[in-house]
Amino acid sequence: MINHIGGFAVKDLERSIQFYVAVLTPLGYKLHHRSENSANFSDSLSTDPFGDFAIYEGAPFPFHLAFQAKDNQAVDAFNEVAMSFGAKGYGRPGYHKHFHENYYAAFIYDPDGYEIEAVFHNKQAH
Repeated sequence: MINHIGGFAVKDLERSIQFYVAVLTPLGYKLHHRSENSANFSDSLSTDPFGDFAIYEGAPFPFHLAFQAKDNQAVDAFNEVAMSFGAKGYGRPGYHKHFHENYYAAFIYDPDGYEIEAVFHNKQAH
């Protein structure tokens, strides 16, 4: 869960909206607000009237964003949907013990090359 991110630039707003609607659905996010030049997304816990994060058309820049998942299956679904959109990932979803023992995550690159992660801190693992 995040409170909000002011926004980041994408090359093709329509393509990115379709991508984020699809890959964030397994994590409980939805399109919150849409304008001509931007889109805002939120989850069911959001209390911010503008949503949790926004994208807008512009020149991309280096960026990493991690979304909290409710379980390992949501991480897996995020990864599967991203791959169906042609996203590139680095490795299959799994435990990344170099972060901590119960860190279950998938890392993908969105259509603009941003590193997007879904992570679940599985306290019941192993």
